[in-house]
Amino acid sequence: MPEDSRKHLGWGKSHRIITAEEVFGFDRLASPNANEALELVGRHGPGFKPPSYHDIREKYLKQEMDQTMTLLEEYNPKGTVFLSSVDTSNMSKTADKVFEILDAIVERIGEENIVQVVTDNAANYKAAGQLLMKKRKSLFWTPCAAHCIDLILEDFEKKLEVHQVTIAKGRKITSYIYSRTILISMLRHFTNRRDLIRPAATRFATAYLTLGCLNDHKMQLMTMFTSKQWSSCRFARIEEGKRIQNYVLDNRFWHDVTICIKVAYPLIKVL
Repeated sequence: MPEDSRKHLGWGKSHRIITAEEVFGFDRLASPNANEALELVGRHGPGFKPPSYHDIREKYLKQEMDQTMTLLEEYNPKGTVFLSSVDTSNMSKTADKVFEILDAIVERIGEENIVQVVTDNAANYKAAGQLLMKKRKSLFWTPCAAHCIDLILEDFEKKLEVHQVTIAKGRKITSYIYSRTILISMLRHFTNRRDLIRPAATRFATAYLTLGCLNDHKMQLMTMFTSKQWSSCRFARIEEGKRIQNYVLDNRFWHDVTICIKVAYPLIKVL
């Protein structure tokens, strides 16, 4: 059998072993990186000992991270730097005007020193970004990821009824308690001085984090609204206080809180 045929049969057998044992998926073998790795193994010859699972996830991953950070430091040795601000309170923020401002900053810094421009995701900023990329061919405009996620959370609240109703009830509970000193004191007694409101980087994330805080203190809140301190309080005898108490003691409300935070929390973690 010719040498080329023997090599081809040998590779075919190895190929079947590699794919059947899930070392590489069929699609992975089309990757230039996979081909390069196999070529390097072939150059080593018989007796090649692959790195261990521990070496890959610890030693070599750390080396790759260190190399990546070194490359980044070449372009930004000082980290995040505040350059300047522009007072736009007296101007109409049209797409053309935003484009003028962004373009002037690019001109000041130097187009060759800029890779990406990140802005708000509003329509005027999006249009300005498109104009900027049309003029400056070497840079890219992208919307702010945090703003995009906040818009998704806003859509959850506005377009999903269970989210809209549950967040509204959660706000009523927190605002009712925090607008009355005696109830704040009572709350802190039952929650060991923990708060129910957790600020976040964006407006709509705060709404879901507050639901999370309510859920974390579900038992303490239910205990508070069935306690002697509450029943002896004057707020327990008025209509609004009774309505808040019903929200807290309603199992359906807590079920809906769980649904809302399960949907929103994976997105909030990205912020």
